[in-house]
Amino acid sequence: MPDPAEPSKGSRIAFREIDADTVVPVCRLAVGADQGGFVAPNAFSIAQAHFSAAAWFRAIHADDTLVGFVMLSDEPHKPEYFLWRFMIDARYQGRGFGRRAIELLVDHVKTRPNATELLTSVVQAEGGPQPFYERCGFALTGEYEDGEAVMRRGL
Repeated sequence: MPDPAEPSKGSRIAFREIDADTVVPVCRLAVGADQGGFVAPNAFSIAQAHFSAAAWFRAIHADDTLVGFVMLSDEPHKPEYFLWRFMIDARYQGRGFGRRAIELLVDHVKTRPNATELLTSVVQAEGGPQPFYERCGFALTGEYEDGEAVMRRGL
């Protein structure tokens, strides 16, 4: 019988603010060893967020289980919003939580002023996140930022 606290594929995805009680568990989340070169550790992202007025960041929960982290560059004077960081803990990958969290993020961005598109960037390498983002409706733009390929999803 499955653990009742273990999230299922049908679990409700939600974004929750990170506070003094949740910051350590969020920082302990990690992608698989073969994915470490594709996303910065959450502790690094949270530190960056505290020094950027544009950073909007949240813990991703599946029901009551912490499963990931998302960080958005939210600059309302621009029509494009940038998915700065996104990760689902290795233990919870492959259950649809990532795709549903992206959809929830898109819904959030649609509520923001002037929003017309959501951008992100990816390291193009074997095992990288580009196929995941393509399945979520992002397409390569042909542009590069800091050596990473930029992807766009219209809203």
